[in-house]
Amino acid sequence: MNKVIAFSLLFLFLLPILVSCECTCDEDSEDRNKTEALKYKLVAVASILIAGGIGVSIPILGKIIPAFHPENNVFFLIKAFAAGVILATGFVHILPDALESLSSPCLPENPWGDFPFAGLIAMISAIGTMMVDLLATSFYRKSYMTQQKPVNSDEEKEGGHVHVHTHSTHGHAHGSVMLSSAGSEALDLSRRQVISQVLELGILVHSVIIGVSLGASESPKTIKPLVAALTFHQLFEGMGLGGCISEARFKVKKTAIMAICFSLTTPVGIAIGFGISTVYHASPTALIVEGIFNSAAAGILIYMALVDLLAADFMSTRMQHSPKLLIGANVFVLLGAGCMSLLAKWA
Repeated sequence: MNKVIAFSLLFLFLLPILVSCECTCDEDSEDRNKTEALKYKLVAVASILIAGGIGVSIPILGKIIPAFHPENNVFFLIKAFAAGVILATGFVHILPDALESLSSPCLPENPWGDFPFAGLIAMISAIGTMMVDLLATSFYRKSYMTQQKPVNSDEEKEGGHVHVHTHSTHGHAHGSVMLSSAGSEALDLSRRQVISQVLELGILVHSVIIGVSLGASESPKTIKPLVAALTFHQLFEGMGLGGCISEARFKVKKTAIMAICFSLTTPVGIAIGFGISTVYHASPTALIVEGIFNSAAAGILIYMALVDLLAADFMSTRMQHSPKLLIGANVFVLLGAGCMSLLAKWA
């Protein structure tokens, strides 16, 4: 948790340095108006901040609103919708942007034009996310098994002497089952906590880049459609992240920190973009930084959406034993992916 936040803050401070270099590829055709653009940027900060806060809070309110409780079918449908949103974000929004950045004519033909680096980085990022997922799960499993005390054979013998042997054996087996169930639940909870943190990391990286791009723009015609599109984007993405945070069952303090970080990241990115707007446009270094981080974020989000959100829920016993819930979840996945894909027309 703390590592995720530390990395995010480090990224926020380093990004302006990475992109602050001389421009070598100007965009003279852009209709620039700094005064009018600033008004839309302020509107964007307010609307995106509110939308992000509402989106990430809806699933977390399951503790207060019964309909949003993780055990309720409504929560499953919200998660399915959010998973579709995150999947479309990776495939339709982030990955194409990464491809465009790393194949820009502003970059040297060698090596950027000779190899599809965006796809390579996304693949490596997805594999890296899987490794983190597996290592974290293995670590928590070993930690849990180490904490368990071995069975005292003397106590078993004493128990067998007092009670009938079959009853004693039955009691011992029942206790083992309960221990196994508790251990499985603890491991599942630990894995969900890892999932929520990795997912937030991918979303935060992408959100910073979105904010910087919007904040650096001085064209009202470019910013206008982005305000509405990014507002809905943050709302839907926040719902996906909020669902994972809710299932992770963090303490109130950690939950609040994660929700606040998500809500503030894009507005902070806009502020950074506004501050470096004079050196950001069409900078080759900025394109490379955007392309690499967008590719990595795309790989993370695609893996998380397919493996940790969709596969985990759709292959669960509860979903398989409820045809209505399964059909509804499929519809909501397509609806979420469709809505987010439609936003790609403007953002």
